[in-house]
Amino acid sequence: MKYLESAQKAAREAGKILLSNLGTVQKVSFKSIQSNLVTEIDKQSEEQIIKILNDDFPDFDILAEESGSSSTKNSEFMWVIDPLDGTTNYAHGLPIFTISIGLVKGNEVITGVVYDPVRDHMFYAEKGKGAFLNGKALSVSKTKDTKKSLLVTGFPYNVEENPDFCFERFIVMTKNSRAVRRLGSAALDFAYVASGIFDGFWEVKLNPWDIAAGMLLVKEAGGKVTNFNGDDCDIFNPQILSSNGIIHDKLIELLKLAEQIQINL
Repeated sequence: MKYLESAQKAAREAGKILLSNLGTVQKVSFKSIQSNLVTEIDKQSEEQIIKILNDDFPDFDILAEESGSSSTKNSEFMWVIDPLDGTTNYAHGLPIFTISIGLVKGNEVITGVVYDPVRDHMFYAEKGKGAFLNGKALSVSKTKDTKKSLLVTGFPYNVEENPDFCFERFIVMTKNSRAVRRLGSAALDFAYVASGIFDGFWEVKLNPWDIAAGMLLVKEAGGKVTNFNGDDCDIFNPQILSSNGIIHDKLIELLKLAEQIQINL
């Protein structure tokens, strides 16, 4: 079985679990701080994904949000899984959430799937083969002016500490764009950049499972993904900037400008 087929199958089966339990979450716990939620549904979704992927590729390592790393097989392949990206949305019954599954070979993402089960939107990409939504090829936007751009971001769970100038960056980007949105699912943010809906997406602190599949989608749709300095990055770089590529340098300039201002919190 091909990698992409397996990832899509796992995402769809996990999506059934999420949809069947949407609006019925009874038990919510916290990982480290009050804003970092996990539900019993996250865990059920992850278990289903891992079972399918392990059945198809038993020798591959796995890095998953809830169960952590099982990199004991010394494989050059590793599945990177977020079983429910947008847990806070999901716990409140807000239907904006996704499942993200990426396959890394060495240090490079070669397959990525982001599935929105509410809309039945299956975003997927394979290295060198383009990015797609339900079979339709994706392409990033052609917006050239940040003032006319629609951007998206997210905030880290310890947002009250204002890590890495996250508030200042939000202010500067808002002042220099048409608008900034916050959906609550980084994987969907990436997918919408790849689709040309958003012109750019940045976040100061992401995890590998937030990044893997979405990063590949943007690159395969013709966009660019770097850190805030414009350097190439991998899934273990928490600082992420993705865009249509055209406005990328300007976004880097604005992110650096944000570090020079001070706000009173």
